[in-house]
Amino acid sequence: LAVISGPNLSREVVEGLPGSTVIATRDASIAALRGAFHSRALRVYTSEDVAGVEFGGALKNVIAIAGGMVDGFQFGNNAKAALLTRGLAEITRLGVAGGAQAMTFQGLAGIGDLIATSYSPLSRNRRLGELIADGTTLDDALAQLGETAEGATTIPAALRLAARLGVEMPITEGLQRILYEGAAPLAEVRALMEREPRSEH
Repeated sequence: LAVISGPNLSREVVEGLPGSTVIATRDASIAALRGAFHSRALRVYTSEDVAGVEFGGALKNVIAIAGGMVDGFQFGNNAKAALLTRGLAEITRLGVAGGAQAMTFQGLAGIGDLIATSYSPLSRNRRLGELIADGTTLDDALAQLGETAEGATTIPAALRLAARLGVEMPITEGLQRILYEGAAPLAEVRALMEREPRSEH
């Protein structure tokens, strides 16, 4: 078993633009296949943290939707940086509770993938967030995209796992209320900002 993830926007990979990815496996024979992917345009790293790479690849799509909403509301770079930082903390909490290594989320499958997906105009999940911020319903937004935005279906699954593991995920919970329970996006953002102050770590 092996999984591959990282800041790998498909169009850029196809165009041969430079980038990096990570292959996670506990099987040394599979890890040796790194050379099959490695090229002048794609630098390939390896990891044994299969769970961490899977969690990062799935959950970054959720936070990217929120990042797109920040862009849609034109809240600025300070707000987006804060969101992504706290979003990464949320991803890490759930990942570690699910058996992943915390350090994985500081790498390509964590923060690397999160940055690319949250900032790129090629990102479907970011674009979904922008449409939601504009007042578009989830169904209409997905129809406009014409493509899969994985974060939308990951949200309820992540929250079910978080409830089972006792993990707090306020950003994901807010997105659940917006996308599936009819909550007003701007009101949810304000509620998130008005949460009780706490220690960062």
